[in-house]
Amino acid sequence: MSAAKMSAAKMSAAKMSAAKMSRQEVFSQGFRPGTKAEVFRLAKFCLVGGSGVVVDMGMLFLLADPRCLGWGVTVSKVIAAETALANNFLWNEMWTFRPPTEDASGHRGWPRRFLLFNLICSAGIGLSLTLLHLFYTLLELNLYFSNILTIGLTSVWNYALNSHLNWRMQ
Repeated sequence: MSAAKMSAAKMSAAKMSAAKMSRQEVFSQGFRPGTKAEVFRLAKFCLVGGSGVVVDMGMLFLLADPRCLGWGVTVSKVIAAETALANNFLWNEMWTFRPPTEDASGHRGWPRRFLLFNLICSAGIGLSLTLLHLFYTLLELNLYFSNILTIGLTSVWNYALNSHLNWRMQ
């Protein structure tokens, strides 16, 4: 067996043993995030999400507030949420997950990514409602603490799925 094959076999064995580690072993060794680049990309993703909150709130104010357009809250919220999703997608496409090349060919397939981004984030909204109900109603935690937990967990969900399914960052 060549040295390269032996090395690959040892790495596979190490991965399998890591996968079989107990929950206690994982916690005793501590949380080990991916590479620095992955942590930096997650931070960018969260900043983009923060900008989406500002866009959503601003659009909701402009559309629903009686001093502005005064539209119905439901239609205003749908438009505000989709505007925020479009904002987040564009920033993630151009900044968070920007391809290493500067040419425009790196952005091929963006319509498919935009649709998948919408689907993942929509599922994330459903997840956030479920988690909020779990933390606030069933576990009787403080509403705002429950919401912060929910936002954090949903952000991890959205990032993990988008980075691995949508932008293929592994």
